[in-house]
Amino acid sequence: MGYFLGLLLLALVAAKGSEGKGVCDQSPLKWCRSQETASACQAEQWCRASNDTEPPAAMVDVSLYYESLCPGCRGFLVFQLFPTWMLLSEIMNVTLVPYGNAKEQFDGKQWQFTCQHGEQECLGNLIETCLMNVLHKPSVYIPIIFCMESSEDVVNNAEACLKLYQPDVQWDTIMNCVKGDQGNKLMHANALMTDALKPPHEYVPWVTINGEHTEELQQEAMNSLITLVCKTYKGSKPAECGGSAVHHKNYCLS
Repeated sequence: MGYFLGLLLLALVAAKGSEGKGVCDQSPLKWCRSQETASACQAEQWCRASNDTEPPAAMVDVSLYYESLCPGCRGFLVFQLFPTWMLLSEIMNVTLVPYGNAKEQFDGKQWQFTCQHGEQECLGNLIETCLMNVLHKPSVYIPIIFCMESSEDVVNNAEACLKLYQPDVQWDTIMNCVKGDQGNKLMHANALMTDALKPPHEYVPWVTINGEHTEELQQEAMNSLITLVCKTYKGSKPAECGGSAVHHKNYCLS
């Protein structure tokens, strides 16, 4: 153990001393993801030692099926999902599917959507879907969606949230997606993903862990998602797994 710790400390010192930016400035857990990053971070010896002792564990996949204006969904995203992701993004993947209890109907040209909390919710769902499609990376779009969902007016604050976190991205780019065929197709894809859930969803927020949903998992996620993710992860637990999240539990029934 002391040998491996010494190698890690040497790698840390070397990385601190390098002038390169990027992955080497992030968590050491990312340094061994490829030969190139290990070499750039001067951590090859440590990565070899780590790989010899413990294979990398699979990330925990957390999927949230929700509605942009559902109070329970907003509470879960703001008080459970976002804080847990901030602490444990190294060991968890997040998938967001804004659709929930909406209904769709094809009018011969495009899909028409009816949302549980009205037209503004349909617009909020579309905006968040287009943010994900345009920005691609969860590390980029999750803070923006958190900003929207934690504000008093989810939809009308969307542009301000984008400017706050990604000032170089034009709002018109998002709205072109929202108003065009692309947004319509993306929302239809959300509908298909939601309708394909097994068991079928009965309410939102609806949480799956590694593709699985049970009432026990749902309750654990609602009570303390960070505890559930830490328990589910099969690798070495990060230090953050010693904490717990805020209790928050509300539903929007279909």
